[in-house]
Amino acid sequence: MSKTMLIDAAHAEETRVAIVEGRQVEEFDFESRAKRQLRGNIYLAKVTRVEPSLQAAFVEYGGNRHGFLAFNEIHPDYYQIPVADREAIMAEAHSDEDDHDDLGRDSDDGDHEGGLADEERLKRRLMRRYKIQDVIKRRQILLVQVVKDERGGKGAALTTWLSLAGRYCVLMPNTGKGGGISRKITQASDRKRLKAAAAALHVPQGMGLIIRTAGAKRTKAEIKRDYEYLLRLWETIRETTLASNAPAMIYEEENLVRRAVRDMFDKDFDGIQVEGVQGFKEARDFMRVLMPSQAKKVHLYQGSR
Repeated sequence: MSKTMLIDAAHAEETRVAIVEGRQVEEFDFESRAKRQLRGNIYLAKVTRVEPSLQAAFVEYGGNRHGFLAFNEIHPDYYQIPVADREAIMAEAHSDEDDHDDLGRDSDDGDHEGGLADEERLKRRLMRRYKIQDVIKRRQILLVQVVKDERGGKGAALTTWLSLAGRYCVLMPNTGKGGGISRKITQASDRKRLKAAAAALHVPQGMGLIIRTAGAKRTKAEIKRDYEYLLRLWETIRETTLASNAPAMIYEEENLVRRAVRDMFDKDFDGIQVEGVQGFKEARDFMRVLMPSQAKKVHLYQGSR
């Protein structure tokens, strides 16, 4: 049975994506330009208020309302404490990691938002040791990521524990060395192979990596290519951050066209039909980065003949 992705990107106001198997629509998604999600975006932000009663800070990042940053979502690198104390905290965290089989840890695809066990242990320990009013100051500059969009009268929920999603991997540039395998990958042979592939990447100390469910049957070369793409993306984010003044957007999460290519497409698809020249070029170019061998399956839809 044929399987096709249809992308309607012909109109600037709205983009639509459908997955069609045979004559049946299996999945449908759309994105309005007026209501683009903020989730996943990274901003250079400024603390406007520290609230001891909430153990949280409110920050100006460029949204309609100030963002909410809970204390346990603030990386210790931002603590206004002696350098020696900060180094001791991170050394303690790395020591914990060495006591565990990092690459044997289970992780859901969504766990990169703070669900890794070592990260959670570190957060709890820091909250017992410090109070936000003692280590975070007004006007302090932070690099934050949106984890929950603005809703009603509430501002966006933010974190400083960053994550970047690729096709097969999630890179956590400031979470800690090591990584995990999605719990949804259940075959022992796949898990063993992926652990070896992740170990061979030699992820730098201070970073973490999760192999997503989509990476289950991928080769070591495919995993490596995705990881290297994320490393390049992180380097671009760092360079943009250094050249920016808060508040400023540093990185915008992929739009629907790119997310569809990244998260929905696999080798079982017969092709991708894209209406709209700009959307076609974006889908094709992104496919060339993520899965070069599949780029030939991206076609510009020019109407029925």
